[in-house]
Amino acid sequence: MEAAKSPRHVALTILLGAAVAGTLDITEACVYWGVTKGVAPERVFQGVASGLLGKAAFTGGAGAAALGLAAHYVIMTGMVACYVLASLRLPILIKRPVTMGLAYGAATFVAMKYGVVPLSNANHGGPFVLATFVNNLSAHLFVVGLPIALIAAWRARQA
Repeated sequence: MEAAKSPRHVALTILLGAAVAGTLDITEACVYWGVTKGVAPERVFQGVASGLLGKAAFTGGAGAAALGLAAHYVIMTGMVACYVLASLRLPILIKRPVTMGLAYGAATFVAMKYGVVPLSNANHGGPFVLATFVNNLSAHLFVVGLPIALIAAWRARQA
């Protein structure tokens, strides 16, 4: 199990988790907003960038979209790092990846919806939309938390 704690192994696990969960999550967002509202991926990425730039992100073109996509992966890397580093001290995160991954997905949803986004420059107002709420919660459960936990457990077993 010591190999699983080596800095190189931990860093590669974090990068792999961020690449997989980040790609699944942003793809899910692009599909959801594309299908339900006809929103192009560039606009989805600008929406992420609006957390940093505010409304200016939506007139920032490809540059703002690139910033949003980069910001998405930075945030996801932080989410993965938290789980992977916690798993080094809490073996239950590795022993029960499905249960713990779903719980972590719920925690990331709460943190993003009620912490990160309201504290950002993004426009987070508007009416409550049940379908969007359910979609966002489901995405955090199944394309963020679950893959992160499964990758962490798989990499721990590899070590």
